[in-house]
Amino acid sequence: MDVLTTALTAAITAGATGAAYQMLKTRLAGKSPRVDEAIADLEDDPGSLSRQFSVSDALAAAGLAGDRYLRAAARNLLEEVERRRPIAPAASGADAPNHAVLQVFFATDRQQTGDPHPARQFGGGRGELAYGSCEVSIPHEHQMGAMESPSLLRLQFRPDPDRHVVLLRTALAGREPFFASLAERIAASPSNSALLFVHGYRVSFEDAARRTGQIAHDLQFPGIPVFYSWPSQGRLSGYMVDETNIEWTQARLLGFLVDFLERTTAEHVYLLAHSMGNRAMTRAAAALIDQRPDLAGRLREIILTAPDIDAEVFRRDIAPALAAAGNPVTLYASSADSALEVSQRMHGYPRAGDSGDGLVVVPGVETVDASKVDTSFIAHSYFAQRRSALADMYYLITRRLRAAERFGLHPVDGPAGRYWTFDE
Repeated sequence: MDVLTTALTAAITAGATGAAYQMLKTRLAGKSPRVDEAIADLEDDPGSLSRQFSVSDALAAAGLAGDRYLRAAARNLLEEVERRRPIAPAASGADAPNHAVLQVFFATDRQQTGDPHPARQFGGGRGELAYGSCEVSIPHEHQMGAMESPSLLRLQFRPDPDRHVVLLRTALAGREPFFASLAERIAASPSNSALLFVHGYRVSFEDAARRTGQIAHDLQFPGIPVFYSWPSQGRLSGYMVDETNIEWTQARLLGFLVDFLERTTAEHVYLLAHSMGNRAMTRAAAALIDQRPDLAGRLREIILTAPDIDAEVFRRDIAPALAAAGNPVTLYASSADSALEVSQRMHGYPRAGDSGDGLVVVPGVETVDASKVDTSFIAHSYFAQRRSALADMYYLITRRLRAAERFGLHPVDGPAGRYWTFDE
């Protein structure tokens, strides 16, 4: 990694404060729209190696990585971050790892790049459906909801599995061995269950893998975690391409879901989608319920977090289709979700994930107004002493409690019916 990217990442990880960081960022501002966007994306998640690589690639493409004045400013920034870095406690004599390794299965229709690095193996282009598994590290001192990120170690930025949620490795598999291995793991799990996560807009393959591992760990999910990664561009300006690609991926996601249910014995399957990922997941689930009711009965819960779907389309078409077979559906709504803010500006109509006056309350769907907490799976609100959507999902999935039974929720009777909100 070049020294500019290393310095920017270290400073952002340390809080993006200090004169040296602002000076370097000011010197870079306006030199390349691609660089500006990559830095903005990195500020949202400095622990993402794919976002770090995007900054490095953008700097190289703009001819800035070798600029001696910028490199000097980057070294000054690294020195500032190093001076502010707290002294780490002395390591114990034990060599045992201080992290757990969680295996996560995946399917993806992203294009393979040919790069063997796990963070760069899949890009944002469309590709053939590929299968495999990932290993994700979860530090023993992990805090619920956090995606712990690397910190500066001298002049080199290195992910540390003992401290960070890291995509350690990815192994591809053919279709037949993939489903054979997945079926074996599910059958051996005590709950014979699986969690299938579909990520949203502005998410790379690496970030989807890390997030799936973190969610499964935080939920203490007793079954096998799986994620489907569609070709999101992983950057702020990629909304329109993401919107096209999530529509393109819908048929493949449905095919994977049918394959998954036919080829495994999972009796308790939980579908979880976030943001734009809800578009493909809800339509795939609705098609499954309509076309394969023999398989749909194994969907124990369909969980929609901040769905980026037109609210009226959801009320008219999607919600009735999902509720047709009586499968439980939970919708977490929040107008504070950043992806929904982008979508609202783009479309001009309310989204199904919006809260407030347009909150979606329809028969067959338990709606939770989560405006007071976090629906994005990003760490910020988890560190405060407030409940989160993820914590609520623990009781929903692990304890199988409906909204009326879950701690921290209270009912609200509105014009369209009853919904739930988090306690103050």
